[in-house]
Amino acid sequence: MPLQIKQARYIGTYVKTEQLPADGLPEIALVGRSNVGKSSLINRLANRRNLAKSSSTPGKTRTINYYLINETFYMVDLPGYGFAKVGRAERQRWGKMIESYLRQRTHLRGVIQLVDIRHPPNENDLLMKDWLQQAGIPLLVVATKADKISRGARRQHLAVVRKAMDLDQEPLYFSAQTGEGREGLLEEMGVALFPTDDDVNDIGT
Repeated sequence: MPLQIKQARYIGTYVKTEQLPADGLPEIALVGRSNVGKSSLINRLANRRNLAKSSSTPGKTRTINYYLINETFYMVDLPGYGFAKVGRAERQRWGKMIESYLRQRTHLRGVIQLVDIRHPPNENDLLMKDWLQQAGIPLLVVATKADKISRGARRQHLAVVRKAMDLDQEPLYFSAQTGEGREGLLEEMGVALFPTDDDVNDIGT
């Protein structure tokens, strides 16, 4: 049965990992290149239009943003990666922030990596996926903006993502506009956060 989100609220914005909440609640983090739709996905999952603030300017999100769901777990929005117009020093700072978070958060249950279904994964997507796997962090790949292509073409696009990222199974698809894919994603999140004796504590691996 899919996870039911009944409550969602913004907790805070952080620029250093030592500032992050220390209450020990489980966390699921979102990563993806700039403008891939992380904020829109959070809003659609929570059925809240403006819970997570999105920007029309790629690369604007430079912080770690925390959202408390059902008073029981956090969704964590990490800075987008790979935006070329951001200076090299700034990209390196973001990279260190993301890596520090992923290495240090002992209550991290898994990472949802977002890719744009319309385009093949780029080098930054592949580097992030490989890094997460080498670090032993459970990973679920979700192809966003599914409403931007026809339903008949989705399988072909998902197959491209799967092959490029060398995934064991086809990624999920998701549309923040229509809500398609929401239930499947919530089901995977529920398994990761609240596994039963018969479930494996991962998301989609």
